[in-house]
Amino acid sequence: MTKPKSKVLKSATSKEGKAESEALYALVMKSLDDDQAQNIVSIPLEGKSNIADYMVIAEGRSTRQVASMAQKMAEHIKQAGGEARIEGLANADWVLIDAGDVIVHIFRPEVRSFYNLERMWAVGEEEEAEAEASEAEASEA
Repeated sequence: MTKPKSKVLKSATSKEGKAESEALYALVMKSLDDDQAQNIVSIPLEGKSNIADYMVIAEGRSTRQVASMAQKMAEHIKQAGGEARIEGLANADWVLIDAGDVIVHIFRPEVRSFYNLERMWAVGEEEEAEAEASEAEASEA
């Protein structure tokens, strides 16, 4: 009995690994777009965390759509030669797809607003901090 071939992923720090990470990210974004996901937010994690290069957060209108998007995305990732682990598919309120360099969270809208992952990862905080700093400088002058 022969061992099945598994794809050896390159480190994201190498050029090949970076290209694989970017290709996986593009595949995830296309899959979400094709399945009409709503309110897609992409969070670059490079420099913030070593768990992945990107975190993508999106919404589906119903549990059925959330589950369908997650299953199709996992299929697309596997067809491209990657691996995808799925958590939360049974309830489909919040489904996590771990594809290695890209982590995807697909929520129902109510569940997304409750957990508010964007706030935890400080999406938009940089812009707010810069605006506050420039306002403070303007008031001092």
